[in-house]
Amino acid sequence: MEGASKPMNAIFADIHAAADYIGPGAIEVPLYQTEIFDICRRSSPFGQRIKQVPATGHPSRFFEETAIPNPGTSGFVNPRSIVAPVVSPTRVERSVPLKAIVSQINYNLFDIELGDQQKQFAYLQAKDLADTVSGVMVAHDVALWNGNDTSLSTPTTTQYMGAINQIVGGGNTLTIGTTSSIVDGLKSTVAQMVASNGFHVRPTAIYANPVLLDLIDREMKTEFNVVLDSVEITGGVRAKALATQAGELPLIPDWSIPYTGTPGSGSAQLPAYIVTEDLIEYHWLGDPTPRIFQLGLPGSLTYQYVAVKFGAVIVKGANYAHYQVVVDR
Repeated sequence: MEGASKPMNAIFADIHAAADYIGPGAIEVPLYQTEIFDICRRSSPFGQRIKQVPATGHPSRFFEETAIPNPGTSGFVNPRSIVAPVVSPTRVERSVPLKAIVSQINYNLFDIELGDQQKQFAYLQAKDLADTVSGVMVAHDVALWNGNDTSLSTPTTTQYMGAINQIVGGGNTLTIGTTSSIVDGLKSTVAQMVASNGFHVRPTAIYANPVLLDLIDREMKTEFNVVLDSVEITGGVRAKALATQAGELPLIPDWSIPYTGTPGSGSAQLPAYIVTEDLIEYHWLGDPTPRIFQLGLPGSLTYQYVAVKFGAVIVKGANYAHYQVVVDR
């Protein structure tokens, strides 16, 4: 019949699927706190304490003087018959190839508009973008120590040649046995570095996994009944300090320094790194922090953002200004 209303074919979602509780006079649906609980690891102190310098090119180059022009005993001559020995400084060219870290996050246009209309997690897009940058920095911080490249002159991987590989490659490694004092081993190693007659070495910090630093704390309390003083290491953050021939060296806990085995088993190996931070540099290209680039809106209607960081770490004086101390426990 003309003018007669037609039945509606509307489809409604079953609220039972979304409700937490349905009862007399009550329908409870899920609601969430607007802030997302987040204590994810984002940075380590090592990258904040070493030097950040612009790269000179690719690779980034510099010269290192390995010996001064010293006449030695030949410089002592008869003052009435002077014959001067010819001397010259010893300099070598060093270089570090730049590496790239990238990460991309995509925002679907539909999801963005849906979030805006629901007014839920209004800050989420900015948080995810910031977290993408933080993810690049975490990869960077881990690779500062653990980058798996094995050569600066002829790169073998796309990662950094980490500070661990460079220090170990320098040849300065000491092992402290299972029954030997950790503190005595560290202090004597620092004294040996400071006693160098060829280089003015002044270590500035000792880095280790927190598990090893806990063993040092226990040893100091058990053997000497001493609690270590603390010093500020960066931005209000403090760390315990060990008195050495180079002064009070902070014992800086760094979660990105790995160790093997279970302490106390007799087969665990926990490394510590005595470093001269002024001689460890990060050579950056463009900017020392990650940069964000927004790509054009493709046919899939997604906003694409790419975080990019170019650079590399170089440990100057790897064979005399730094040391790896491996503790067996």
